Amino acid sequence: MARKRCIRIGTIVIGCGNPIALQSMAASKTTDIDATVETVNRLEAAGATIVRVAVDTGRDAEALAEIRRQTHVNLSVDLQENYRLAEKVAPFVDKIRYNPGHLHHVNPNLSWKEKVRWLAQVASDNDLAIRVGINCGSIDPVHLEAYKTARLSGGKNLPDPFAPILNSAIEHTAWLDEIGFARYCVSLKDSDPETVILVNRRFAELRPDVPLHLGVTEAGLPQYGIPKSSYALENLLSEGIGDTLRVSLTVPNSEKEKEIFAGKKILMNVATGKITRSYPSCLPKLDIVSCPSCARVQNEAFVALAKKVQEATAFAADVPLKIAVMGCRVNGPGETDDADFGLWCGADKVNFKEGEKLVGSYSYEEIVPALVARLKERLVRKG
Repeated sequence: MARKRCIRIGTIVIGCGNPIALQSMAASKTTDIDATVETVNRLEAAGATIVRVAVDTGRDAEALAEIRRQTHVNLSVDLQENYRLAEKVAPFVDKIRYNPGHLHHVNPNLSWKEKVRWLAQVASDNDLAIRVGINCGSIDPVHLEAYKTARLSGGKNLPDPFAPILNSAIEHTAWLDEIGFARYCVSLKDSDPETVILVNRRFAELRPDVPLHLGVTEAGLPQYGIPKSSYALENLLSEGIGDTLRVSLTVPNSEKEKEIFAGKKILMNVATGKITRSYPSCLPKLDIVSCPSCARVQNEAFVALAKKVQEATAFAADVPLKIAVMGCRVNGPGETDDADFGLWCGADKVNFKEGEKLVGSYSYEEIVPALVARLKERLVRKG
């Protein structure tokens, strides 16, 4: 087996037997410097060794310089559609994270390989690590389309459901190796903990040398997200898979430390052998997924909405359906497409979807009754 490489991220090193690093993400607007500094420092005090901030605009990038001046923890920047912002933020962070699925939005005439080569050069010039962050809600469209085409073609041999996320990870790591950039880690996240376990096991078999960041994305409110994350991450860590982790919870910014506390409990359970071996029986069959609070959420009412949805749909707890409550545009489209009912939250309205079909746009006050009505109609049709 290949020896796992060591990856330095600012003041810490992950991989090759180093302690598992705990991460979280600031949920305040990056342009709100005081709030973001307070959040970052609070997370560091709770035990985070890496804190991620979102940068979507030039104003975010400008704010990052002052945030860096007032903080000490290792900072990771979350690059989404505009990968070109990497050059502006690089002097103020320790790691940049890009998602292969988002490299197609800016400069579409450039290949993803050219864009990654440029990102790797920026990282090299500024002494940074890179995370290749692959998320089920925003998979590279080329791989996703290939999978859908293969599935629709029928036949006895169904396509590998994990192919889009795995193939994306394999090709990006191979390209980074080819261009001589080795200071990277990978994350492969899904909202289903079983998928997180399986896809990370398979990647670890293919690339045992690459450090992995673990997490269940859109895990939901604490009562859902903590059991889901504990199950997936404890099993992987007990097998020697994983070098950093984040427990992604739908909580207000003032409660972000809950992610770190839950991560510490997971590490303690692994250290003492108290592994959650089977899917948590405390979780209802009705799966409510919701993304963690972050700087990209357009309306902080999204967190309260997730709680209202959980309470209003309790009557259907034993029904095996999926409801997705998403706070921003990044993973909202993909995750809501994959749900039976999807709520994709904007600044003033919530886009309501049933499968991939848009039902309508509702106010934050109207959306829960509309969801409950549709859910009851679905249950009547099922008989």
